[in-house]
Amino acid sequence: MDHKLFFPPEWYPQSAVQLTWPHAETDWAPMLDEVVPCFVAIAKEIIKRELLLIVCRDQMEVRQQLGDVEYDRILFREMETNDTWARDHGGISVFDEGVPTLYDFVFNGWGMKFPANYDNLITRRLVLMDTFAEEVLPANMQPFVLEGGSLETDGKGTLLSTVECLASVNRNEYLGQEQLEYHLKDIFGLERILWLHYGYLAGDDTDSHIDTLARFCSEDTIAYVQCSDPEDEHYEELKLMEEELQAFTQADGKPYRLIPLPMADEVRWEGERLPATYANFLIINGAVLVPFYNSEKDRIAAQTLRQAFPDREIVGINCLPLIKQHGSLHCVTMQYPEKFIRNNFQIDN
Repeated sequence: MDHKLFFPPEWYPQSAVQLTWPHAETDWAPMLDEVVPCFVAIAKEIIKRELLLIVCRDQMEVRQQLGDVEYDRILFREMETNDTWARDHGGISVFDEGVPTLYDFVFNGWGMKFPANYDNLITRRLVLMDTFAEEVLPANMQPFVLEGGSLETDGKGTLLSTVECLASVNRNEYLGQEQLEYHLKDIFGLERILWLHYGYLAGDDTDSHIDTLARFCSEDTIAYVQCSDPEDEHYEELKLMEEELQAFTQADGKPYRLIPLPMADEVRWEGERLPATYANFLIINGAVLVPFYNSEKDRIAAQTLRQAFPDREIVGINCLPLIKQHGSLHCVTMQYPEKFIRNNFQIDN
């Protein structure tokens, strides 16, 4: 592959967002009544602006949970699933010389921590179910293990990621950082990769996915989690991460515009600190969906992100239920750029 590849940023016009719906055979079983309203709230905001693809075990059950919504804006696909983290088991979209191409990487449950036998097949099954437009080229990327939450692109040849995740021995154990960089540049048409060596959140199962820590908001702007409390266990690591971000420059040598997001208030459940983060927002057509945690800092995070996205509506979604399974809003979604979903399901925006 060559550098005519285009890896679109999240703000690129979208045709759809995928949700993989919770059910009684997932880890959500004890708290379905709590988490389903969160998925419903996300779904309703998406269908205001674009198509929603729902992967689920039982379409009729999901329809009952959604209630009265515009079903002509929802595409259901029924199949078995292990869990709900579409960001990591979903296909990753690129354009190869203008041809929409869907990468299907191996998903192994974040380094074989959790079962993923069904989730690893979701993208393949979506292709077989004629979910995508005829011109979309499916690409089987086995045996490479990769999750969408570990990648942040500016759409101009720069990738932002973490060494902790991508160099994990339970993902691609035979590849060192140099080999990883070469392979990622090749398959995504990248000019450079900005590696973060620091930064983590307590309770995170992903080995420091970048989408919990720092996010591209535009070509020149990065929003990131800042910890200002020296007593917080994250203070030293996030301070070092902040220094790394301050040292990064754009391709033209100019510094990035850095927007610090507040460290979410500590949330504990069953004696464990949960990885609450405001960096786990989702950019969709015309809006940014921001995880809220029933805290005064929710308002501060929303105001901060308005600086980064002045032309988009900022919409808060209560994600306290989501972090009980160690993820948040961005983690349960995967966007597909325009031209990726079948024409008869595309929506005018």
